[in-house]
Amino acid sequence: MTDLSHRFTHDSVGRALDLVGERWSLLILREAFFGVRRYGEFARTLSIPRPTLSARLKTLVDAGVLDRVDPVPEYVLTQAGRDLFGAVVTLMQWGDEHLAGPDGPPFRLRHNDCGEIAGTYVACGHCGGAIATGNVTPEPGPGFG
Repeated sequence: MTDLSHRFTHDSVGRALDLVGERWSLLILREAFFGVRRYGEFARTLSIPRPTLSARLKTLVDAGVLDRVDPVPEYVLTQAGRDLFGAVVTLMQWGDEHLAGPDGPPFRLRHNDCGEIAGTYVACGHCGGAIATGNVTPEPGPGFG
């Protein structure tokens, strides 16, 4: 078996979770994906304590996931923030599948292009084939070291 001890010292999952793995950060991102931009809107829609909201917004801005745009302060997703959409939607759909109550998921995403309820899957950007635990092999990348 290949030595995978590097996973613990060079782990992109761990670094990402350090930034966005806290509950409020993911919920702020969810709201931003669906159009919330202003501090008061985040506070109202999330019922988040204001000191927590301020701290999380600052962290997301400092990390380049959100931009704070003045003169009327708004928080706008950067490209790095928009790139998190797939991860958040996949997490949401996992929750819908495994944690929804008896009435089903609280909301769904309708794909504007085809009009159907959207379902996501992880696919290879090269061939388009589905990626799953049984058909990928971890190997050292350029940052391995």
